[in-house]
Amino acid sequence: MKTILTIILSLTITLVSAQNSNKPYDPQRDAKQQIAQAVTKAKEEGKHVFLQIGGNWCSWCLMMHNFYTTNTKVDSLMQADYVTEMINYSKENRNSEILQEFGFPQRFGFPVIVILDANGNQIHTQNTVCLEEGHGYSEKHFLEFLKNWSPAALDPANYKK
Repeated sequence: MKTILTIILSLTITLVSAQNSNKPYDPQRDAKQQIAQAVTKAKEEGKHVFLQIGGNWCSWCLMMHNFYTTNTKVDSLMQADYVTEMINYSKENRNSEILQEFGFPQRFGFPVIVILDANGNQIHTQNTVCLEEGHGYSEKHFLEFLKNWSPAALDPANYKK
């Protein structure tokens, strides 16, 4: 009987974990705190902050998150140059105050990307349509976008003669 209960508990934990991994946005998280922690980490590691704003209700949001976490080239570049945070936008939590601070990026639809430097300054907002290809995302366009907004791309030392 104990073995059966252990198996049931183990399967339940696995199922809950799988469901949560399919839901990268958490409406309960404090976006200000998420961003503050990401900025601190980015500063320590010499990276930028990549904010993906959207919700679990958005198929393109989930598709984009899945794309860059499973595409080896894109994930490698993301890990090297960015601290990533998923900022929720849903009926449960619109994070209106944060979005106002970023100039209402939701005007582009979802998902939308906001890039911050290591000091927390907003340096870019990106409509993700230009990163799409067919019914998915383009590795080429995504890599180009990441390279163009990386810390190295914005380092003036790389442009001295």
